Amino acid sequence: MSAAPLLRVDGLDVGFGGTPVVQDVSLYIGRGECLALVGESGSGKSVTARALLGLAGRGSRVAVRTLDFDGTNLSGAGQRAWRRLRGSRIGLVLQDALVSLDPLRTVGREIDDALRLHTALSPAERAAKVAGLLESMGLAAADAGRRAGELSGGMRQRALIAAAMALDPDLLIADEPTTALDAEAQAQVLDLLAGLRAGGSSLLLISHDLAVVSAVADRVAIMRGGRILEQGPTDQVLTSPEHEYTRMLLRAVPAGRPRGTRLSAPTGRSDARPHAPDAKLLDSSPSIGGPVLEARNLVRAFPVPGGGILHAADDVSLRVEAGRTLGLVGASGSGKSTTARILLGLDVPASGTVKLFGEPWVPLPEASRRPRRTRLGAIYQDPLSSFDPRRRVGAILADALAAATTGGAPEGAHDPAGLLQLVGLEPALAGRHPSTLSGGQRQRVAIARALAPGPRVLICDEPVSALDVSVQAQILDLLDDLQARLGLGYLFISHDLAVVRHVSDRLAVMRDGRIVESGPTEQVFAEPRHEYTRALLAASPTLATDTSD
Repeated sequence: MSAAPLLRVDGLDVGFGGTPVVQDVSLYIGRGECLALVGESGSGKSVTARALLGLAGRGSRVAVRTLDFDGTNLSGAGQRAWRRLRGSRIGLVLQDALVSLDPLRTVGREIDDALRLHTALSPAERAAKVAGLLESMGLAAADAGRRAGELSGGMRQRALIAAAMALDPDLLIADEPTTALDAEAQAQVLDLLAGLRAGGSSLLLISHDLAVVSAVADRVAIMRGGRILEQGPTDQVLTSPEHEYTRMLLRAVPAGRPRGTRLSAPTGRSDARPHAPDAKLLDSSPSIGGPVLEARNLVRAFPVPGGGILHAADDVSLRVEAGRTLGLVGASGSGKSTTARILLGLDVPASGTVKLFGEPWVPLPEASRRPRRTRLGAIYQDPLSSFDPRRRVGAILADALAAATTGGAPEGAHDPAGLLQLVGLEPALAGRHPSTLSGGQRQRVAIARALAPGPRVLICDEPVSALDVSVQAQILDLLDDLQARLGLGYLFISHDLAVVRHVSDRLAVMRDGRIVESGPTEQVFAEPRHEYTRALLAASPTLATDTSD
């Protein structure tokens, strides 16, 4: 570099209770530059970022040869020095804005706190500054009076960035700032980050989304097991990776990988396989392509605070077929989850019907549905929140098996051990609590629980959005394998267009409670008819890689 970097780290080590978590990490960030830190969950990315803020955590042991920020040596800095830097010169944006923002206070109060504590601005000047910050992030000045729970996911994330930028920090650390956002909201946040860099701020971006990284970062550092394996210019690392682990991450990206291609294969070969069930197809499932779940003309509306009506489902019709996957995409608030709740019989539409295997399902009373409820299952985004933390995995799966009223578990999976083996886990995990499992293991347990009663249809609501790319690949391959073996019909809801393209046979695009376009997946991607579909595709970052060996 021609000029001294804004941040330079050499030989950073972080440990907890004698266990090393970050080992000998060295990196630098230039002025106005974006460095992306990429790796699997548990690789040490977030711990590294927090150590750079003096927030490694209680019980941590931090050692570093060099930690230089804008010419100041921080290797021995105390908490007073860190407090002067945090917020004023180094800002932090976390992944989950709903958790990071105080639900009891307005967004304006959140942003005003930093100005009140660190500046001499008058209340009127601070209010004007808050309004200006919100408007610079694409929000309205009036949003200052709203609480986090009243904002969409994209709006919350932009409000959090506004709070982090209140004191014009030189360096912004953004830890998974676009995870779980839909394509439109993600594009808005990426544009904001690009604008901040154009204004002279530097950025440390932590992300498992390589498409996002390719769109934003100047350089990339690949991390695994607490160590940086390789780093360099983004184009170089993502198109000509030197380390096998980097190549594995790139092979796991679903973009450009056809339906039926394995993502988690240990080599670059496609491992494509026919997408059809084998002899283990469940006896009571219809033939491939037959309808298993069909909704017609669903209508559901909700009153909104201050007056007005939100049309969450407005004449929605869709069909899930045996052995096939219907993808459902759309922005946050488009009605995807409301539609899923109606299909599951957890919400009642104002009008419209749902049939399960050709028989009435909604709006029947629950007593009439109960004998057939096990034929329809669900997999959610965050399995940990749906598990009883006091119960072990074996007990959770045993409860699910006991709930079966029709059909029964798939062949060879009539006990917790068999279910765990079905989803690629060791039976010994039955003795552990969910909190001790990795994210990928928990998601596999969630899938095993959903399969326990022997469903023929699964509604998958953002089942991989919170997973890193390699674990996501394993889960997508698992779902594909199970569908081929058991003839399952999937409704796959996701904001990730690359994932949906890879897993879906047909695609439905939803906006403002209506399905605006549907058809074979490749046809919709290649020749989108509706302008909203075209806007979604244009907003989604893409990653073109060469994954051949």
